[in-house]
Amino acid sequence: MQRNRLRWLEAASAIVMTTLAGTAGAYAPRPGATTGVTWLALGDSYTIGEGVAVEARWPMQLAKALRSDGIAIDDPRIVATTGWTTDELSAALDIMDAGFVGTASAASSSTRGEGQTLAAEAAPTKATARGYGFVSLLIGVNDQYRGRSAEDYRNGFATLLERAIAYAGGHADRVLVLPIPDWGVTPFAAREGRDPARIAHELDGYNAIARELCMKRGVAFVDITTVSHERGAEASMLVDDGLHPSAAMYVEWARLALPVARGLLVR
Repeated sequence: MQRNRLRWLEAASAIVMTTLAGTAGAYAPRPGATTGVTWLALGDSYTIGEGVAVEARWPMQLAKALRSDGIAIDDPRIVATTGWTTDELSAALDIMDAGFVGTASAASSSTRGEGQTLAAEAAPTKATARGYGFVSLLIGVNDQYRGRSAEDYRNGFATLLERAIAYAGGHADRVLVLPIPDWGVTPFAAREGRDPARIAHELDGYNAIARELCMKRGVAFVDITTVSHERGAEASMLVDDGLHPSAAMYVEWARLALPVARGLLVR
């Protein structure tokens, strides 16, 4: 188990370094960025937008909507991978916070499973990890999928929430959390023979924990679970795998997040 963990950390380090080596400078503005408020987006497949174009990811859509409202904000700098759990995201952040220096290698191609995508587009380093003007967090579906307890999720999410606040310079009112969408209504869940009522119940428990912790820390929490439950089975709201949201669903998430994000950024 320890050996596998070490291999995972080494591989994650290689992926991060490979990704950074492929960018035009770790903190170079992305196309369409305004060199305004910097945004660090943390998560899993729902943040990286598995199966959709870069511009269709919900953080990208939200950034564009905020700029349309006259708020100068950069395109988000995303640290997310399909399949990540709370502890795996935290471990990746450990590596990046340490300013890991190693050899970028071809390990990235052998580490990512089929269909997985990594984004560490402007990974935080020692010098700048606490300097973001806005931070978002959406994590936990893979904890639930792997059968982890609500208490395990509480511990993992609480740690990440504190890190998100730290990345925002200690300003809890510059952090935005989205809960886990209800994947139990999707064709993927049906194909796996999963019980949608049980999935909804477990996710409700996880999301109640996230909401509680956010309230205690004064962090904004935007409900996107309801729309995922109501419309998540529609073909137009899913990509081809029948599980991950389509650009159309991410439009809905960005629409719901917009007024809250706007309120946080104009204070």
